[in-house]
Amino acid sequence: MTPRPDIDLVVFDILGTMVDEPGGIRRAIRSSLPDADDAAAADRWLLHVDVQQQDILAGRRPFAASTVIDGEAAALVAADVAGELATAARRLEPWPDSVAALDRIAARFPVVGLSNASAAALTRISAHAGLRWHQLLSAEQARTYKPAAEVYRLAIDNAGCPPERLLMVAAHAWDLRGAQAAGMRTAYVERPVGDPPAPEDAFDLTATGLDDLATQLGC
Repeated sequence: MTPRPDIDLVVFDILGTMVDEPGGIRRAIRSSLPDADDAAAADRWLLHVDVQQQDILAGRRPFAASTVIDGEAAALVAADVAGELATAARRLEPWPDSVAALDRIAARFPVVGLSNASAAALTRISAHAGLRWHQLLSAEQARTYKPAAEVYRLAIDNAGCPPERLLMVAAHAWDLRGAQAAGMRTAYVERPVGDPPAPEDAFDLTATGLDDLATQLGC
């Protein structure tokens, strides 16, 4: 068994790790556009979000909050129901183990949400999904997106302890690589929509889900 890292605080990615982002968008599209190919439309939405965030990271576009980019994606999918669809990314369902396992971990460690979603979206996502945090941090505060170092620095600076005392939890290997580069410890959690590790990745912990991670952390 991999030894449990010696940590003071646990930082969680939210979109994809704690909530089913693609599934929530597909459900909203089915509700608003019953004749649409919801899978293809959701893929188009998420591709737009990814491209725009990459453009911001590369300096090709000024910073725009996730709610702005979601609105653009919704407009691409269906202009006549864009207002309803644009808020779909705030009504995402948690994975079955997210709420209970987060509570288990929060009983032992401070838990912080760190997401590319805007501050306004994070409040609604967490309320809808029933996720209770000790602190919520948005990439919007750094005016960029993960995996930019400035976003992980938000968590490090707010924790008031060395980065190696923080454990970053995510279902996306690219996110964990960014956290590693900032000096944080890392835990990969398997999710159906995640970005799995490459053979060369070496994260501190690997878990089949959040319940498994909670057990590995002694919670």
